[in-house]
Amino acid sequence: MRIGIFGTGGMADALGTQWARAGQELMVSGRSDPGALAARLGAATGTWRETAVFADVLLLAVPAGAIGEVLANAGPLAGKVLVDCTNDPGLTGTPVASRITTEAAVVKAFNLAHVDVWRMTPPVFDGRPLSVPLCGDDPAALEAVSTLVRDIGAKPVHAGGLDRAALLEATAAFAIGLWFAGEDAQAILTPVS
Repeated sequence: MRIGIFGTGGMADALGTQWARAGQELMVSGRSDPGALAARLGAATGTWRETAVFADVLLLAVPAGAIGEVLANAGPLAGKVLVDCTNDPGLTGTPVASRITTEAAVVKAFNLAHVDVWRMTPPVFDGRPLSVPLCGDDPAALEAVSTLVRDIGAKPVHAGGLDRAALLEATAAFAIGLWFAGEDAQAILTPVS
């Protein structure tokens, strides 16, 4: 799969590293110089538009406030899959996923875990692989992102349409707030058995 990464921060690095290990072909663009990250990943660099043209799947890993500018510079995305892993730390307005205006098939994923979880090879807890909820409306896009989830050793969980992405964002804001307060958010969602 050809994966374009929009962003050069922690999520771009962590997920890109996993996908490079899985043999995916990568190209990176960023608001800051993508050269160092691309070199670590064995990836090419490009402008937003070049990365969009190159990719089958695009990871949107930029701050929520930069999404509009990045997508405008990327150009037409018809026929592409856009993976939205962003969160709006303040959760102060409309959910990030619903602010994305594009012709791409959008899938909300990878936003619930801290960046260090995505660096784990594989992300397994108490013998259970991490489950990654996916929200999206396009079956082919969901299957492509499911492949990327499995590439990192996690389990994809289809969690409904893109209209449910706001729930993932709210869950992230809630859980991350608990973690930063020193609470064990994982203990809230304990398994039945």
